[in-house]
Amino acid sequence: MSWLKRLLIGKPLENEALSSEKYSIFWGLPILSSDAISSVAYATEEILIVLVPAVGILAFAPLTGISWAIIGLLAILTFSYRQTIQAYPNGGGAYIVASENLGPYAGVAAGAALAIDYTLTVAVSISSGVFNIASAFPFLLKYQVLVALIILGLIFIGNMRGIRESAKIFGIPAYAFMFAMISMIVAGIAKVKIFGYIPTEPNLSAAVEPLTIFLVLKAFSSGCAALTGVEAVSNAVPNFKEPSAKNAKTVLLMLSLIILILFGGISYLANLYHVAPSPTNSVLSQISSQIFGHSLMYYFVQIATMIILALAANTAYAGFPMLFSLMAHDGYAPRQLSQRGERLSFSNGILVLTLFAALLIIVFKANVTSLIGLYAVGVFISFTLSQSGMFVRWLRNREKGWRYKAFINGFGALVTLITAIVIGQTKFFMGAWIVIVAIPILMVIFLRIKRHYMAVAYQLRLLPEELEAVDLTKETYRNHVIVPIASLNKASIRALRYAKTISSHIVAFNVATSPEEERKFRERWDKIRTDIPLIVKYSPYRKVVGPLLEFIESYEEHSYKKGDMITVVLPQFTIQNWWQFFLHNQSRFSIQRRLLKHKHIVVATIPLQLRKDSEIYDGAFTFRKMSKECEHGKTPGDQGTKQPRQV
Repeated sequence: MSWLKRLLIGKPLENEALSSEKYSIFWGLPILSSDAISSVAYATEEILIVLVPAVGILAFAPLTGISWAIIGLLAILTFSYRQTIQAYPNGGGAYIVASENLGPYAGVAAGAALAIDYTLTVAVSISSGVFNIASAFPFLLKYQVLVALIILGLIFIGNMRGIRESAKIFGIPAYAFMFAMISMIVAGIAKVKIFGYIPTEPNLSAAVEPLTIFLVLKAFSSGCAALTGVEAVSNAVPNFKEPSAKNAKTVLLMLSLIILILFGGISYLANLYHVAPSPTNSVLSQISSQIFGHSLMYYFVQIATMIILALAANTAYAGFPMLFSLMAHDGYAPRQLSQRGERLSFSNGILVLTLFAALLIIVFKANVTSLIGLYAVGVFISFTLSQSGMFVRWLRNREKGWRYKAFINGFGALVTLITAIVIGQTKFFMGAWIVIVAIPILMVIFLRIKRHYMAVAYQLRLLPEELEAVDLTKETYRNHVIVPIASLNKASIRALRYAKTISSHIVAFNVATSPEEERKFRERWDKIRTDIPLIVKYSPYRKVVGPLLEFIESYEEHSYKKGDMITVVLPQFTIQNWWQFFLHNQSRFSIQRRLLKHKHIVVATIPLQLRKDSEIYDGAFTFRKMSKECEHGKTPGDQGTKQPRQV
């Protein structure tokens, strides 16, 4: 199937091509802003869905005020996140800010909230896009789930092709949508105010309940969907061309201005034309049909809306893999999510996001109203944690102008906290409770993963004095042995010692996926005393198993006569729980499956049994403290804390 993979995804890219796989302002704006920009297509409708059944024709009176309140909140977030971009040019958004300033638990909470929000963004955006196009072509209404899954698959393939190509694929439809919306707003206002068109009044009943503050807050919480995606720019700062921070701040400002024009304009048109929500015809479709009739421009608006809503998921595809690469690097997610794929995108993160979004689409039957109840809770929790973290940063560092900056982020934290509470309360029984319950569950999962990785690192670590005391010159034995080594630790040293017992002809082989990785490995290798030659193979395409197998097979073909045996010694540590299997690369199985086909190659696995995480980790140790001590080769714990039992 490799030919199909090459056709869909393209040829592998070298590490050195990463610098060219960056966004310019022109392409970064539609990719990272498509979620927020597209939200204007359904945010106004969600406000009316709350108001119209309750107060009937009176629903249009508070619509303008609610829209301006949301735009004001957008302005606060814009100023706040511009400061975040300036302070954290390496990206990471709420996760990095909260982790560094509020502690690891706050960071994990922000990561869990954003993970849920990104997944919902994909499901909501695609479902909303399918509903809008089905408004123009009603025969598609009964195929909404199927169409949504097909669109999801196309977006998945587009993102697997890499950052630069996905920007070109998904950027033009975003600009087409902006043009369609601005044209509709200008034409709609002119048709009524200049040409005297009288809009068709909807058949709405009188108010069935009073317009209470709770009802207004509920409508406000639904309209806040227009603000999702604002944080994506700060999460993906490293994806911009240099100067990355300056370009990201420019994109964020342009994004806010576009939302101001589009969301404000559509809300004004909804008020002007008095359109009411319908289960078969979107508000945007009703406005467009009154302005343009069923002309070519009407279908252009509907198709552009469908495409941008579907492609709004691309913002999540830019943010989710980047977020999880950082969390995986810190040990809170499977390490495989930190690795770039053949096209230099975080392909494992893209795959995970696609699978969970598909599950949501199927479970909720691509129904926007059902999904919207879960939406926006997570993102406003992350907003609050991010702004609070920045507020603490300014108070702690007291840099130049810290009072002004602290006021902006402090005020932003207060407003987003209130908004999160309002959304959580008003949408609790609409599905928000699922998100509120899911965030702690995800936090527990992330923390368990971190604990496992820390326990593994603790048991595999080599103290500096242990590393210098390693002497592999004593044990000798005749045989031909290849020892693949990913890193120098207790498992690999044990494999090398075993190799010395069965042969005096031994080669240690390492695959480096970057020059820096090769340099660090050679430095550690030079610290041990051994006569075993080391071969390091640089893999510019980040392949590990392939170069190793090529070396072993060429070694067999060119170095030994027929009948000679080659023993490949694979170091392997064993884990105690079945779920931990998925947290480590299982390349050993690929190597064994390939080498077992060779008559003159023997594969030996040298196990190192690890104990349970709970036996190593003690709750008195913080993750941050334990990480630092493992990095320096020390035993976790200090005076006044419980020491783990000796290994």
